[in-house]
Amino acid sequence: MEVMLEIFKFGGAYLANKLVIVESPAKARTIKKFLGRGYTVEASAGHVRDLPKSQFGVDIENNFEPKYITIRGKGKIISNLRAQAKKAGKVYLATDPDREGEAISWHLAHLLKIDQNEPIRIVFHEITKDAIKKSLKSPRSIDQELVDAQQARRILDRIVGYEISPILWQKVKKGLSAGRVQSVALRLICEREREIEEFEPEEYWSIHTQFASGQDQFEAELAKIAGRKPAISSEEEANELVQRIKKAAFTVAKAEKSQRRKNPLPPFTTSTLQQEASKRLNFSARKTMRLAQDLYEGMDVPGEGRVGLVTYIRTDSLRVADEAIKSVREYIAGELGQEYLPAKPNYYKTNKKNVQEAHEAIRPTSPFRTPESLKGALKRDHLRLYRLIWERFVASQMVPAVYDTQKLEIIGDDLLFTATSSRLAFAGFLKVYGDQDHQAQAEPQHARLPELQAGTPLTVKEVHPKQHFTQPPARYTEAQLVKTLEELGIGRPSTYAPTIETIRSRGYVVMENKTFQPTELGFIVVDLLKEFFPEIIDTEFTAELEEKLDLVETGEIDWRKLLADFYKSFEPQVEKAKAEMEKVEVPEEVTDEVCEVCGRNMVIKHGRYGKFLACPGFPECRNTKPLVKEVGVKCPQCGGEIVERRSKKGKVFYGCSNYPECDFVSWYEPSSETCPECGKILVKKRRKGKESLVCIDNHCGYKKDE
Repeated sequence: MEVMLEIFKFGGAYLANKLVIVESPAKARTIKKFLGRGYTVEASAGHVRDLPKSQFGVDIENNFEPKYITIRGKGKIISNLRAQAKKAGKVYLATDPDREGEAISWHLAHLLKIDQNEPIRIVFHEITKDAIKKSLKSPRSIDQELVDAQQARRILDRIVGYEISPILWQKVKKGLSAGRVQSVALRLICEREREIEEFEPEEYWSIHTQFASGQDQFEAELAKIAGRKPAISSEEEANELVQRIKKAAFTVAKAEKSQRRKNPLPPFTTSTLQQEASKRLNFSARKTMRLAQDLYEGMDVPGEGRVGLVTYIRTDSLRVADEAIKSVREYIAGELGQEYLPAKPNYYKTNKKNVQEAHEAIRPTSPFRTPESLKGALKRDHLRLYRLIWERFVASQMVPAVYDTQKLEIIGDDLLFTATSSRLAFAGFLKVYGDQDHQAQAEPQHARLPELQAGTPLTVKEVHPKQHFTQPPARYTEAQLVKTLEELGIGRPSTYAPTIETIRSRGYVVMENKTFQPTELGFIVVDLLKEFFPEIIDTEFTAELEEKLDLVETGEIDWRKLLADFYKSFEPQVEKAKAEMEKVEVPEEVTDEVCEVCGRNMVIKHGRYGKFLACPGFPECRNTKPLVKEVGVKCPQCGGEIVERRSKKGKVFYGCSNYPECDFVSWYEPSSETCPECGKILVKKRRKGKESLVCIDNHCGYKKDE
């Protein structure tokens, strides 16, 4: 049923138009198609007012009153919105359904002189015709508590950034920044690096034995010695055990068969989507959010026109609408089979506090809009991300996977060996969504254990002692950092992508082999913050502050009191840092490379895409050049050295050191081996954690597993 249009006289003309204001032009195009005549849909292009960049913008003495100004460059947009609002019979503010969106609507109401207590705000979690029409039937007033929650965060971040950053400029170098979330993220990265530097590996051994019963053979691992977990720390101890094992008589003490069920994972939240896209698709958090935003705002689909493909992408809720559950259950039963459908829907709960249950998890707007049906409509990366979201959601409403498991316990002397095997008996949700550990439909036949009974005697065929060394903790990948920040309650998923981008752009960290490595500058900044601003960089304090900020949203804490309590302890730290922080020189690594412009020895600098060479005579001499890293392989075309380079977007590739005379280039690291079939070089490719050598010529197709 069409929404009734209000008709009133304005300036001599009868008007029946309604104005809907959203944030992005892409979203406006999608919604306009659904509403048709009688509606004008305009975009604010994000925030329209903010704190000024050139000044503090917060009156501390006047109860933290913010000073908002129109964002530079938004004048024409605001003028157009004012003109459209004057002509409209009704204005609806349809910005995003979160605190940022609520704040944008609040600012728009002020600029357009609209009463915020009137029913002018509409919200929807997916951009579909039904969702838009439904939201227009139930407009509400602006939620001031949501607005206050956004203001509290914005002002708090302004206080931290604008008070600490100038101190870092003065004491360390210009262009630095400190932030409430970024400083804690940087601390995590730096402390992990120091753990790695201080790590001392310890030797340990494991014992693997090949047992036989008749024609059947299988391998088992030593699990206990005299009832205790083995602690074998030297080759001598390992060899002594090998001799004992060879002399001992072994029998099967226990033979067990059982089934193990693996439950599906819940649909995505913002954080888990970023983590999984990083692990599976090698997407950065920033890229994931950009692609997901496009899918949410609407894409052109043949036969449908422009339509939103996924629900709102900034959420920490696992709730799914009843209609969506009904729809996906219909899809599973009809397309996959009744055996994959649980008797009742699967419901998921989060253990996190202050989750917005009004929001939904990230899901496709229709499960019947399969990835295969969108192959011709979406670009490659959009389709890959959509497939990830679609498969995760559909799988979340399927039955568990079932594994047949076997376990053997073998005893001899006072030694206990164990052997286990697992075979996928029923794929369940893995039919749609399997990770790299569960993709195989069944293990190879030789990996299964023989059918043995307790008391069966066994023969020792071979004993293999294996030497190991304890490993240091791994550096953070983007996915691991996002997961850790979320587990600690630091920041919110929507802030992780810009946080990571900031610490990279400031030169605090570089990416090496897809992991974060802190620079000397990063260590210096963290150490100074730990000394002078211990609360700002403390994980527990930051997490507690995050919880308090969430309570502003529910009206349990007054936002101005929260800021006053914070500032009471923060301001003395600022004054102490100004007075006592000593100037720090950031050491530069001087190289033998001579600047061809002025003759100075060039130094190694850290940029957002890694290390590069720069002249120390800056700003008089601005000469820079790539830092060449040889990979130890000769160019197959001219015999020069293959070096690692970076594209303008920071992506690593490999080329000849004699460029531009030699144009050899490869996205994959070349090896010193040549293809036995065509004679060209083999390059290293990694897939699902496994490295292979493949021929650089795709037409050849040769592959050598390492």
